[in-house]
Amino acid sequence: MLKVAVPNKGILSDSAISMLREAGYAVRRDTAELHLVDDQNQIEFFYLRPRDIATYVGSGSLDVGLTGLDLLKDAQSKADEVADLGFGASTFRFAAPIESGFQSVSDLQGKRLATAYPNLISDYLAEHGVKAEIVKLDGAVESAVKLGVADAVADVVSTGNTLRKAGLAIFGPVILKSTARLISAPGKSREAAKLLRRLQGVIVAREYVIFDYDCPVELLSAATKVTPGIESPTISPLEDKDWVAVRALVKADQTNMVMDQLYEIGARAILVSAIHAARI
Repeated sequence: MLKVAVPNKGILSDSAISMLREAGYAVRRDTAELHLVDDQNQIEFFYLRPRDIATYVGSGSLDVGLTGLDLLKDAQSKADEVADLGFGASTFRFAAPIESGFQSVSDLQGKRLATAYPNLISDYLAEHGVKAEIVKLDGAVESAVKLGVADAVADVVSTGNTLRKAGLAIFGPVILKSTARLISAPGKSREAAKLLRRLQGVIVAREYVIFDYDCPVELLSAATKVTPGIESPTISPLEDKDWVAVRALVKADQTNMVMDQLYEIGARAILVSAIHAARI
């Protein structure tokens, strides 16, 4: 039975559980539930602290896990990265008081830097030849400078409002852009194959819609350039030999634009359907 680690809280948890549910797996109904066996799919879920998942999977205690790239790198785990799942996006940046004058990574030389990701940041600084004192904190990193324990911080940034309220300004390059990843224990990426196919099916179902439309044969080339599909569109004959039926996958966020383009070309009976599951 495949043993899978799932984030039990935080920004990754809800999205991971939702994706697993859409993929046809049993999911917990109570946040206090930390272990769930899905007998139908021969899979066992362990709901763990996001920061610990890479450690458990890297040690081989669990076969597969869903965690953030940031947490994977910070854990310095031996787990194999199997796939980017696309959700839980975050960006890591440096920040310091505006009056500090910090502008680049080199300005951190010999300074105190507070972060909840000490290994990730230490590796980044080492790559840039910078030595700084890393102050490890579990949360509220933005308060570190005001409380006098650090000269700058390295933290997750979305809008930057939290840092600005703390009197900090972002400087230097992006440290890391992170998203959720499917990881496996060393040498067990093949065991994750079925789970990965299902999760990729969910991603496709969320990102694409099915376009069906009728098109004059003489305009088919122009129409299929608008809807090339993932591999190629499906073309079917109609009773009227001057027309064909076309089916193709189209990015969901392009739906109305593509409908307009097809209509202007001369396509008719344009229908759009949602995808509930897929295997590509």
